Amino acid sequence: MTQHARSYYAASTNLDLRYPALEQDLDVDVCIVGAGITGASAALSLAEKGYKVVVLEANQVGWGASGRSGGQMIFGYACEQETLTRLMGPRASQTLWQTSLAAMNLMRMRIEKHHIHCDLVDGHLHAAMKPRHMTELAGWKRSLEKEFGYGSLQLWDQARLRQQLASDAYLGGLFDPNSGHVHPLNYTLGLVQAAEQAGATFYEHSAVTRIEQGTTPLAHTERGQVRCRHLLLCGNAYLSGVAPDIERKLMPVGTYITATAPLGAERAQDLIRNNMAVADINFVLDYFRLSADHRLLFGGRVSYSGREPRHLASLMGQRLRHIFPQLYDVEQQYTWGGYVGITMNRAPHFGRLNGNVYFAQGFSGHGIALTGMAGSLMAETIAGSAERFDLFCKIPHHDFPGGRLLRTPALVLAMTWYRLRDWL
Repeated sequence: MTQHARSYYAASTNLDLRYPALEQDLDVDVCIVGAGITGASAALSLAEKGYKVVVLEANQVGWGASGRSGGQMIFGYACEQETLTRLMGPRASQTLWQTSLAAMNLMRMRIEKHHIHCDLVDGHLHAAMKPRHMTELAGWKRSLEKEFGYGSLQLWDQARLRQQLASDAYLGGLFDPNSGHVHPLNYTLGLVQAAEQAGATFYEHSAVTRIEQGTTPLAHTERGQVRCRHLLLCGNAYLSGVAPDIERKLMPVGTYITATAPLGAERAQDLIRNNMAVADINFVLDYFRLSADHRLLFGGRVSYSGREPRHLASLMGQRLRHIFPQLYDVEQQYTWGGYVGITMNRAPHFGRLNGNVYFAQGFSGHGIALTGMAGSLMAETIAGSAERFDLFCKIPHHDFPGGRLLRTPALVLAMTWYRLRDWL
């Protein structure tokens, strides 16, 4: 499969970018595998620094999670900040926290600088569905204020939340005006266009079949190859088979989104009056937001088995109407899914292989801003400033148990426990 998923995003792109397949041998400074946000960000940063850069994409630019996600731009990481403090110590955790905020600033800067039309909207809410969630959110707010100086968070009770969100499913939430949401595919395509204008060269339909490491790494495709001084692996959940050493620390997990027909401006505003993005804090969570043309985009229904659920649109519609029963009469026009790459501890996984092969993966569903920072950090490292990238490299990670054959069944069993916990 090489075409974009049949998503609302693909149907509403504002750039039609097309690139040839690689059919020659090239010699460049940097070869990047994967043209999502990570790869496009790295290409942009490196091309701006004067490096000769080639990006190899197996399908179309923005084809993977970068162009299919919920588009929610959120502070921090998929793991809790206290997890990073426990793993890395308070000083490193503080630096990682500040980097997550810098990632959102970098994203906003690039959108403005490169005139990327991607429907950026400020505001995000973590929603509570049960009393213990409210306790968790209150503790989260105290910790981020006291230990990290993050003072923008607002803890809303049910009455305050109901002023902004027309759903009785939630008891309250934690609102952050600094977070937000975007059209992820248009954002990704905007980065690709900016990187191309800066001098990077893109090839589509050019899957990397194998890599050779060494002083000058070599990336092989079916009809060509690229020799380089630095190789960046930016395929995340879609990099299967290229680098088994890092693949063992990553699990592709399916997640799904449905988009309603346009609701009209008035009806859409009645649903989410401040146009924020929303995600609950269950382990298996729902997330949603409005689009620029007044649709509800509703996501969730994760699959750890690698199989798309049967009757997916119907299942997504049932969940959507559980949260918003007033949408009983609304048509669903698009339903799609894709894979995110998760790690065992849900912290991002960055590193190097053999000195000059770099990778960034495992954003665990929390990557719309961090992927852009990851690409920039790899570019910094190549240019001689490795401090920030190397800090991420020090986060400890473990292989998923069970090897290639048994790791998915083992994860499915583990996730069954977390689903049960969400119901309690």
